[in-house]
Amino acid sequence: MLKGKQRAYLRSIANTLKPSTQIGKDGVTESFLEQLDDMLRKKRNKVKVTILETAGLETKETANAICEALRAEFVQAIGSKFTLYKKNTENPQIVFPGHEQLRLK
Repeated sequence: MLKGKQRAYLRSIANTLKPSTQIGKDGVTESFLEQLDDMLRKKRNKVKVTILETAGLETKETANAICEALRAEFVQAIGSKFTLYKKNTENPQIVFPGHEQLRLK
């Protein structure tokens, strides 16, 4: 579960982030969830998604359903776009302020 300051930090990062994928008229399919989970685990810790008008889905409801299915964290929803975060312990891409990792030389 994200704390308030962590969510605020992720929102600040998400402002400059371009959408990585989109949901079209087929809606949220199993293959879409697999692709999104792969993005969150292997490539990034955060993903911005756009819902096209043809999908006819509500942004927050869709985001919450995806978060539940993927065990991800909801960051924000603005208009037809939403951002998700999933902690990656193997290859962390995001280090929250105040949680800098010590690096051994």
